[in-house]
Amino acid sequence: MRFCLMIEGQEGVTWDQWRALAAAAERLGYEALFTSDHYGAGGIGSSDAWTVLAGLAARTERLRLGTLVSPVTFRHPTHLAKVATTVDRISAGRAEIGMGAGWWEEEHKAHGFPFPHTGDRFEMLAEQLEIVHGLLSDEQFSFEGRFYAVEDCTFAPKGVQRPHPPIIVGSKGLQRGIALAARWADEFNTWRGTPTETGERFARVREAVDEAGRDQSRFATSLMTWCFVGETEHDWRDRIERAHRLDPDARPFDEFLAKAEHDCIVGTPDRAAERLSEYAGAGAQRVMLNHSLFDDIEMLELLAEHVFPKVEG
Repeated sequence: MRFCLMIEGQEGVTWDQWRALAAAAERLGYEALFTSDHYGAGGIGSSDAWTVLAGLAARTERLRLGTLVSPVTFRHPTHLAKVATTVDRISAGRAEIGMGAGWWEEEHKAHGFPFPHTGDRFEMLAEQLEIVHGLLSDEQFSFEGRFYAVEDCTFAPKGVQRPHPPIIVGSKGLQRGIALAARWADEFNTWRGTPTETGERFARVREAVDEAGRDQSRFATSLMTWCFVGETEHDWRDRIERAHRLDPDARPFDEFLAKAEHDCIVGTPDRAAERLSEYAGAGAQRVMLNHSLFDDIEMLELLAEHVFPKVEG
């Protein structure tokens, strides 16, 4: 299992905090830093995800950088391909492109983005995946679909990574998402769920990869989930309590805690390593640990030094 850091940018992360997070992740050996691609709602704002990644690309040397995920509703696929390629070139080949159908209707209404019904968003995602894949891979590319059209596009410059930066499709197990990942993605990412539940999702996507005639060794499966770890029970419970206070929509604390313990990484280092090993056994090749207390560098150090070395798989 490889370990990545996930930060929800719409929760008010400042540029100084982004720099500190990236520096810590690189110093501690995390493989990648991912961020959500949101504009925010309810009064807490967000910097543009890809602009932040471009800035971090110029300040880091090894850390991979990407979105989990960029929704189809925010950008034309050519725009997405261009910004991702730019980050790939600035970073000398470290960009990853997470793509999804989008879900946060309130955010779309607040910022004036159309929010089509679910079926249309998945059809948009299918078209965007084909277009982004073609623009980044082919010398010249054309496409005409229901939502997008590209005519004889010589997309230049290409990214450093060839045939293209890795494309990740995120889905919580919906068959439409699984089918699109199996057809176009280099990696399938799912979020939350117990090891048994995530293992079932991975099994379904692996079956779809076989049906698509693709090489299983060139396709990855990963999990994104939240993480609250401390050296003692007092420490990890304190982190969960802080996260609960910061969540304006949180349920009562006992319910919040029970949900976190159900399908997040919670507890002491030994307990966290045991849980991560279960996810590795279920097929998670990478884990994106969502760190909602983004000013807490100490937990990143604890994970890297006392949890990751104990994980089996």
